[in-house]
Amino acid sequence: MSLYWRIFLLNGAVLVVAAVLLLGPVTVSTPVLLGEALVLGVGLAAMLVANALLLRVGLAPLQRLSRAMNSADLLRPGGRPAVTGSGEMSALISTFNTMLDRLESERATTSARVLSAQEAERQRIAQELHDEVGQTLTAVVLQLGRSADLAPDPLKDDLRQVQETTRAGLDEIRRIARRLRPGVLEELGLHSALRALAGEFTTPGLTVVEQWGPALPAFDDETELVLYRVAQEAVTNAARHSGADRVEIHLGAAPGGGAELLVRDNGKGIGDAPEGAGMRGMRERALLIGATLTVGAAPGGGAGIRLDVPAPAADGPR
Repeated sequence: MSLYWRIFLLNGAVLVVAAVLLLGPVTVSTPVLLGEALVLGVGLAAMLVANALLLRVGLAPLQRLSRAMNSADLLRPGGRPAVTGSGEMSALISTFNTMLDRLESERATTSARVLSAQEAERQRIAQELHDEVGQTLTAVVLQLGRSADLAPDPLKDDLRQVQETTRAGLDEIRRIARRLRPGVLEELGLHSALRALAGEFTTPGLTVVEQWGPALPAFDDETELVLYRVAQEAVTNAARHSGADRVEIHLGAAPGGGAELLVRDNGKGIGDAPEGAGMRGMRERALLIGATLTVGAAPGGGAGIRLDVPAPAADGPR
């Protein structure tokens, strides 16, 4: 029976009983006698209690559904309200769960396409930086060197300075190209790529170290790229925002055949800061491979980002 009919029939039954009693043994005089007031008061209280109980029981699934709607986050999939109640209430919860399944599936598909296009665009830009801008600046550096050799002494030092500035700009362009397209990941594998990442971010004020656990299973290229990009974004955030002087990258096999990536620092931590585009990007990448991203405080202070990657499919990689 639907919630509407249950409430309607209960109220109808109470009103019918009240009418029968008023037409029969119960009368109301003027002024109202104490006994009559007690009967009316008890009847009114019984009606209110019955209505309150019915509404409490009948609307409880709706309240749970409301809380689930408020807490739903497509970047943290999996949570579903339990299908309880009867009639249109259970149908409403089932419809909401079906809608969430469809939205999460569509978001995963869309995110996969967007990130794939993003990686292709990064690769194209990195190639153009290397082939076009890099070669042009290399030619400029060589030309400046020859010009400095032939220039008179008053101009020689200036040309050498311009040559060094241009060479520094060339190195910066090469570094940007490596970040856009991790060629070492494709050529030498994930461990070498993370080692190069740690060396790139290590400066006089920041030390980035990598630590390896048990050997990883054979993941496909997409999973390795997600592991690298998450580590890259986590280290970048730590270097820019945490104020840390030490960042650790841990990577190793996890129980069950998967992998665990942990990036933690000794900085000021995340606190109540809202998640930015970088964190949302990491969550979207994790969803692509069915991984779980956890962000929290690191032991001893600072922030910790952990990526738990499931075991590869039996017929999957390499």
